[in-house]
Amino acid sequence: MPGWRSRWRLVLLNALTCGLEICLAAGITYAPPMLLEAGVQERYMTMVLGVGPVLGLLFIPLIGSASDQCNSSYGRRRPFLWLLSLGVLLALLIIPHADRLAARLAWGSTNLQVGFLIFGVVLLDFCGQVCFTPLEALLSDLYRDQEDLAFSMFSFMVSLGGCVGYLLPALDWSRGLLSVYLGGQADCLFAILILIFVCSVLVTMKASEEPACAGGGGPLEAGPRGGPPRSCCYVVKCKLRLLRSLPLLCLLRPCVAMTPALYRSYCHVPAVMRRLCAAQLCSWVAVMSFILFYTDFVGEGLYQGEPSAAPGTAARLRYDEGIRMGSLGLFLQCATSTFFSLVMSRLVRRLGSRWVYLSSMASFTLSAAVICVSNSVLLVTLMSALTGYAYATLQTLPYTLTCHYHKEKEVSHARPLTTAQRSPGVCIASPLTPTHTPSCTLIGPAGPGGAVPEETEGGGGFEKRGVGLDFAILDSTFLLSQVFPTLFMGLIVQLVQSVTAYMACSVVFGCLAVGLANRIVFEQRDLKT
Repeated sequence: MPGWRSRWRLVLLNALTCGLEICLAAGITYAPPMLLEAGVQERYMTMVLGVGPVLGLLFIPLIGSASDQCNSSYGRRRPFLWLLSLGVLLALLIIPHADRLAARLAWGSTNLQVGFLIFGVVLLDFCGQVCFTPLEALLSDLYRDQEDLAFSMFSFMVSLGGCVGYLLPALDWSRGLLSVYLGGQADCLFAILILIFVCSVLVTMKASEEPACAGGGGPLEAGPRGGPPRSCCYVVKCKLRLLRSLPLLCLLRPCVAMTPALYRSYCHVPAVMRRLCAAQLCSWVAVMSFILFYTDFVGEGLYQGEPSAAPGTAARLRYDEGIRMGSLGLFLQCATSTFFSLVMSRLVRRLGSRWVYLSSMASFTLSAAVICVSNSVLLVTLMSALTGYAYATLQTLPYTLTCHYHKEKEVSHARPLTTAQRSPGVCIASPLTPTHTPSCTLIGPAGPGGAVPEETEGGGGFEKRGVGLDFAILDSTFLLSQVFPTLFMGLIVQLVQSVTAYMACSVVFGCLAVGLANRIVFEQRDLKT
């Protein structure tokens, strides 16, 4: 396949990636003001925004494992994409019409409106975040030999979606004809989001030609001369197989029958995955602490504004101006991330994965440190734009490394040992064994007859791990990175009486991420250390 055709297909496959990020960025940005206007107190509003990631932590391993084992004739991943996309679409319909839904019920009240609004926000955040896991697994299935290119495009579409998602709420839709027809700014915005999301779902589903799994209901056996199936029993079996392949049943079966084994597999991950996830967790906590609280830091710390001041006062005007400047900084971060996503595969080929990961987190930590001590709006904005390098790296490299881990396991079992490898005392380690010590094959004379012992598996069972489950573990680190700041950051700021603590925490976790990144297995030789 020519290069341009492969890239164009990747763009189409990642249309849903872009659509999801647009809806999450715009919807979650617009949700807090709607919750506050509905009468939800600010402390409860932040708790509502944390419910979606917590639910994601519970269900992502189940969905990742269920997609690995799904026997649908439409493929392993697409049924889950349809199901989760339906949840996102339902949330986009509920959020702007929560008041109308409550009013249509005879016992409707303000509390019912708040309930509908909270349900819509949680559903949007949960389904949107979880939907990325089968998307990543789908890319891994379709581009097994081009993971770098696939996930670079994935990161590009996420960054592009973030740029569009942050811009849409900032535009004034209230004066347009569509807004007048639909009834307001929120209705117009969410109507546009629904249109974008539906188009992105249809494009991705049309472009993804996912191969059916074994037992997934292949073509019916035709009779002589291409006639109907040979027996009615075969038709009944195919219908039963199709019924069993429904995505909801694919999810319920592992939930009911395999939950203990699944969570043992989820917790007892291979050593290389533990190292990668530890570095990924600290990296995401640093980045998400920056993203979640950067605008508030600029408004209160840099512009000396006051969010609780009365509207129209000087302190409130300074805060609002700082919020707009902070939003500009986050937009520039997404723009920088978009650029680095396009050149990520080239950077990895020329400089290596280790250098790219370490340099991205080091540059992020340095940028956050400069933001902590600087009072220049221009310098702070430039440093916020530089953090996009780390954002693009975290969206790309961990997933390509996971694909390489799985591929290396297959290669190490499939290829016989060459003569050059058969030297005394050589231990060939597999980076994918789910134990603390890598499994190895001791090559060389082992006794009087020079017999070579067989490969020993340290715990075995890694073959049962699908790439979807390991992607779910990586996505869980992203969700945890949102839970930790929302739980503890407010207390830290209250203790130190300064919003600079937001950026200081990013610096601390950035330093931890750099230290843990040195332990990631980027190459086979890293196992020796």
